[in-house]
Amino acid sequence: MLHLSQSPTDPAFVQDPYPFYERARAGGPLFFWEDYGLVCATSATAVGAILRDRRFGREVPPEIRKPVPDHLAAFYSVEAHSMLELEPPRHTRLRSLVLRAFTSRRIAALAPEIAALSHALIDAFPAGEVDLLDAFARKLPVIIIARLLGVPEERADDLLAWSNAMVTMYQARRSRATEDAAVAATEAFSAFLRSHVEERRTKPADDLITHLIAAEMEGETLSTDELIATCILLLNAGHEATVHTLGNGIKALLENGLGAGVLGPDRIEGTVEEILRYDPPLHLFTRHAYEDIEIAGYTFRRGDEVGCLLAAANRDPRAWDAPERFDPDRPVKPHLTFGAGLHFCVGAPLARLELQTALPILFDRLPGLAIAAPPRYADLYHFRGLERLGVEPRRVAQRP
Repeated sequence: MLHLSQSPTDPAFVQDPYPFYERARAGGPLFFWEDYGLVCATSATAVGAILRDRRFGREVPPEIRKPVPDHLAAFYSVEAHSMLELEPPRHTRLRSLVLRAFTSRRIAALAPEIAALSHALIDAFPAGEVDLLDAFARKLPVIIIARLLGVPEERADDLLAWSNAMVTMYQARRSRATEDAAVAATEAFSAFLRSHVEERRTKPADDLITHLIAAEMEGETLSTDELIATCILLLNAGHEATVHTLGNGIKALLENGLGAGVLGPDRIEGTVEEILRYDPPLHLFTRHAYEDIEIAGYTFRRGDEVGCLLAAANRDPRAWDAPERFDPDRPVKPHLTFGAGLHFCVGAPLARLELQTALPILFDRLPGLAIAAPPRYADLYHFRGLERLGVEPRRVAQRP
C-alpha cells in the first residue's frame, strides 16, 4: 500500500487537493495518509463499497471509544443524539421519524420561496463588486432552513455563526480555541432551539419543528434532545454544504465561460449534478470497521477507521470520462457527494432544489456576470469552500 504525506492545511493543497488525490489513486484504490494515520479509499468502487457496507459504520466500537474530555461534554452530548453519528437500531428509528416530517412534498413546496428569496437577495446587491458568498450563497440556505424549521429568520446571523463555529470540530485546523468556540455555540444553539421546541409542543404551527414533534413510529416520538440534535444537524450539514456548493459551482461556471445557457429547464439537472460531482463541499468522511473485512486486498480489523475521499471518488477516471473537466452535458449518473447507503444525506433533495432554483435566477438577473478577483479556497478541510467570491454584475436585470 502506498504511504503518502500531505498536510491538509498546506496552502497549495487547500487551493487544489486534486493532484494529491490523483497521486494517491495511482497507487491503487487504498493508500495510507500519514498525516492522519489513516487508510483512505480513493476509487469510486472502494468508496461506494465502504459507504454501503453495513460492516462499516459511524459509531465507534465501545471497546475503543475514548472518554469525552470535560471541556467538550456539551458538544458531544448533542452529537450523541445526531443520526449522522448513529447506527441501527437508533439510526433507523430517528431517520424514519425525520423522513415522516421532512417529506418530498414539503421540500418541493419550498420552490416558490427559494425563487422569491433569490430575487430579493439580488435586489439588495450593492453597486459595484459583490461578494456572492456573503450577499447570496450564505444567506439563501440559512434563511430557507430557518423558515422550514419555523424559527425567526431575523436570527439567521446567529444561526450562521453557531453553525460555522460548530463545524470547525471537523476541520483539520481544529484547536482548543475552536473547540471552546464550538462548545459555546452548541450551548447557545441548543438553548435557542429548546425554547422553540417547548413552545411548539403547546402552540403547533405549520413548520418542521411541529411536524417533527408530531412524527410517530410504532408509538415512539422524538425526545426533546433528539429534536434539538436533528434541527442542528439539518442546519449545520445542509447549510454548510449548500453554501460551499453554490460558491464552488458559480466559480466553475464562470471560469469555464458558462452561464444561463446551461441553466435552462432542459439542462439544469445535469449542470447541478456536474457541479456536485466536480468540486463537492465535503471531501473526507470516515467509517469504523465492525468486524474484520477485506477491501481491495487490504484487511481492516474491527475498530479500524477508514477515510472515504468523496472528492477523489468523484474524479475516478474508471467511473468518469475526463473527470478533471467540468462538463454540464455529461450524462447524469450517481456520484458520491451526498454519500451512499444508510447515511445518504437526508437533505439532498433540498440542496438540489435550492441549486436548481437559485442558479438560473442568478444568471438570468446578472447577464455578463464576471469574476472580479481570483477566488481563493478557505482553510476548511475536510470541507471545500471559498473565502469569498468577488464578482462584477455589470448589469442587474429586472425581475421577470
